[in-house]
Amino acid sequence: MLLLALETGTAAWVTTLAMKTGSDQASENYAWLGAPPAMHEFVGKRQLNELAEVSFAISNKDHEANLRIKSKDMRRDKTGQIQVRVDQLANRVNDYPSKLLSTLILNGASALCYDGQYFFDTDHAEGSSGTQSNKITFAAATGTTPTVDEFADAIVSGIQTMYGFKDDQGEPINQEAREFTVMVPVVLMGTALRAVSILLGTNGGTATIAALKNDFKVSVVVNPRLTWTDTFAIFRTDGAIKPFILQEEEGGADVVAIGDGSEYEQLNKEQIFGVDWAGNVGYGYWQGAVQVTFT
Repeated sequence: MLLLALETGTAAWVTTLAMKTGSDQASENYAWLGAPPAMHEFVGKRQLNELAEVSFAISNKDHEANLRIKSKDMRRDKTGQIQVRVDQLANRVNDYPSKLLSTLILNGASALCYDGQYFFDTDHAEGSSGTQSNKITFAAATGTTPTVDEFADAIVSGIQTMYGFKDDQGEPINQEAREFTVMVPVVLMGTALRAVSILLGTNGGTATIAALKNDFKVSVVVNPRLTWTDTFAIFRTDGAIKPFILQEEEGGADVVAIGDGSEYEQLNKEQIFGVDWAGNVGYGYWQGAVQVTFT
């Protein structure tokens, strides 16, 4: 049952926000290549350019969760509660990448990414991109408690910011973006859900997000692990390169079951159940993410 549960996979939002890569060694090196040169008029002779390169490494780490249960308690468990908890160990494995990625998101304004700046920062710069910020503020009438209309406008402001990003050649980088995930803490759940779902705004006018439904697909993910009270994040989900990297070591997800009838159980009168996962997460493309804070 544990093995079958492991095959259910991770949380849905993980697969849309993170590039999943396999690993067969202690760490993996990643090389971020710059954009190809922009087109220009052919004058004189060909102008030859090289791709800029930035490299970084993500090291695999071993993770585990284990239960030790006395054999007599297993025998006396008439309601099957112990077996249910044992089976739920697999849920811990499947949920673990979302826990690790949530920590990255939460710490994005104070943790470095590939360009040497914080993932959410106000002064990203590469080549001819100019200084760019993916950490913005939005003024709400009551400060940190936005109305539904204000939240919708803040989402549009974040998308607008993302559309303005340029690559190291000074060319627009998100001009084809159409699908976005808005990730919010629990405290902003109700406002965020109404902001993307209601059809009518203040005074009966068409709501902001509803008016854009033919241009953009905006979905909300409520992340209970985020402790923000006045902040949310927007991620582009239809880009070829994702904001995060999920690195899983081959054969790293496994089940340990030293159960009834085993030599260990006969000697110690107890059973051991555990799950293992080897891998890690890292920051990917900051250009696919914007943090918005209400002020």
